[in-house]
Amino acid sequence: MRFIVAVAITIIATLGAERVSAQHTLSLTGGTGASYARFYPAEETKWLWGRENIGLSWRFYSPKPRFVGAVGVDLEYMQRGFIMGYRDDPETVTDEFGEQKVIHHYEYYTRTINSLMLPFVWQPHVYAARNRIRIFAEAAVVFSYNISSNYSYEKNRYPAGKYEWKVPRDNRFGYGLSGGLGFALLFGQVEVGFKAKYDFGYSDILKNRNKYYTTHTDGKENPFHKEFLYGYMPLRSPIDNLTFSMTVGWRFNARGFDEWFTVRPKKERGLDSFNFSSQAGSSQNAANRGGAQSRGGAASRGGNTRPGSTTRR
Repeated sequence: MRFIVAVAITIIATLGAERVSAQHTLSLTGGTGASYARFYPAEETKWLWGRENIGLSWRFYSPKPRFVGAVGVDLEYMQRGFIMGYRDDPETVTDEFGEQKVIHHYEYYTRTINSLMLPFVWQPHVYAARNRIRIFAEAAVVFSYNISSNYSYEKNRYPAGKYEWKVPRDNRFGYGLSGGLGFALLFGQVEVGFKAKYDFGYSDILKNRNKYYTTHTDGKENPFHKEFLYGYMPLRSPIDNLTFSMTVGWRFNARGFDEWFTVRPKKERGLDSFNFSSQAGSSQNAANRGGAQSRGGAASRGGNTRPGSTTRR
């Protein structure tokens, strides 16, 4: 949290030193969501809800070309984790049709992770309601650092405790992609909004079995310990996050966004148009003039000559 506050003060000081018309917005974000691990080979997992997040968001809005939107960077403190079935007591039952089915009775292991997230964001948007509403989409490349972690077991079967990080076993750094949608209401220089986004992890929270080939020296903090599952690590273990956040921001431009005053050039259209009635009238007038000229030419060739008359020389 101290690091986030220090970054906020630095950004505010930097933006305050720039010209008044700068297209910058600084926002405070906070919300809740869920986290999920995608193990391979697949394990019995569930969404871990109630994960909180808080952070700072900086955006720079481009006035041209229109609808490009904003680019920026976020700094978030996010709670993540996963729930995984570490023990299974299967039961075979016979249904009313005489068919046997296996019912799995899992006991679950829960791990919570506190992380710093650093998304580099592109945020295209459009305005509505006379520039009172901003509707946006979001796409980002995300980097993360895992600060600390805790673990617990269902029904308190084993004592809960702090998850001790091991360099050969655990990855503190991570990366992935993020996408989301949201809207913001504009009140002068204040922007209040809501957004939902999904973080898709590409890196693994645990190093795979080729790098960490044995779990025999681990304790109850590792659910892949030989007493629980297979005694070796999964091949893949990325973590996804679904978050819902409120945003409150301040725009460093009292005049408004330059995009509001950018007039799109009108499309050039052909100036010539075909008018059927005028064309038909012109053709009729030309025909009438042609007939008159033909009659005039015949009269001029005949002169005053009458039938039976001769011309004296």
